[in-house]
Amino acid sequence: MRDVLPVLGRWYAAGVPFGLATVVQVSRSAPRDPGAAMAVGPDEEVVGSVSGGCVEGAVFELAQEVAAGGEARLETFGYSDEDAFAVGLTCGGEITLLVRAVTAERDPGFGAVTDSVAAGEPVTVATVTDGPAPRGAALAVWPDRTLGTLGASGLDAAVTADARGELALGATGLRHYGPEGQRREDSVSVFLQSFAPPPRMLVFGAIDYAAAVARIGDFLGYRVTVCDARPVFATPRRFPEGVEVVAEWPHRYLRDTTTDKRTVICVLTHDPKFDVPLLTEALRRPAAYIGAMGSRRTHAERAERLAEAGLTERELSRLRSPVGLDLGARTPEEVAVSVAAEIVALRWGGSGAPLTATEGAVHPYRSS
Repeated sequence: MRDVLPVLGRWYAAGVPFGLATVVQVSRSAPRDPGAAMAVGPDEEVVGSVSGGCVEGAVFELAQEVAAGGEARLETFGYSDEDAFAVGLTCGGEITLLVRAVTAERDPGFGAVTDSVAAGEPVTVATVTDGPAPRGAALAVWPDRTLGTLGASGLDAAVTADARGELALGATGLRHYGPEGQRREDSVSVFLQSFAPPPRMLVFGAIDYAAAVARIGDFLGYRVTVCDARPVFATPRRFPEGVEVVAEWPHRYLRDTTTDKRTVICVLTHDPKFDVPLLTEALRRPAAYIGAMGSRRTHAERAERLAEAGLTERELSRLRSPVGLDLGARTPEEVAVSVAAEIVALRWGGSGAPLTATEGAVHPYRSS
């Protein structure tokens, strides 16, 4: 959804109704996670995807129908039963889509949501998918305000409280309530989609590998900062557009920077005078991934220095070093792919093994 919002924002601002299909629930080997979206706008223009191509034709027709004034629809697509002409998923999974029309009258908060996402302001969108409440009704929830309604004040209050909790985690998924927001009932299904600011990737060491890691980090959706104490290397012209470049001692920069459980820290300096104080700081703060470049000998010497600096075994166990998966990488670009692969595998619990050597679903269900 985040990727297609700029286009949807333009359509909304122009007052053009469009049909929006959003994945709200998946099971088994589904190709896309909840929150994936596809929209059909003016002149049959299509943006986004909900299945990678399996059911997009059918979704196109549904989106056109609701955009023309039809009621919001909840549709489930599963396995196509080996019928080449059936509409379904060939992967064996199942996805449930909410298809609704978006207009200023039906969704008064949509424009404010697109503005907030563009500005990096956190917001959660709650949408009724099923039950005795108006299907497709939307409520936008910010940390300090709301806009819209789900049709009942009690439901709005309960969903607002949950949405702010989900927003703090950057989580997306279905929640269930009674018609007035009762916690012990589940007659109303509400899809909460959080748009937290992009997670941060902090790259330390402005070497040639850093430019490649920064580029792939930006591609994966991180807000990337490259930091190096040497101003001659820490110059924006050496890095992709949009990457922040900071000339500062790494440990001082990190000490004054907020990190959270989504933050990725890549240490590429492999120089003790930078690495030891930097990793001492990094391994004692929240982060999803902390990786350090260097040979096995460099890692052993670095680990010894960090232990002498007072880090515990538990703190040291968080360090991914040597950084990356074993892909046989040689060039900076190949090393960046190796690092990115390890980050993705750690994020989603992947094994890093070839899929030909594994069993079970290729896209296992992941709880948000």
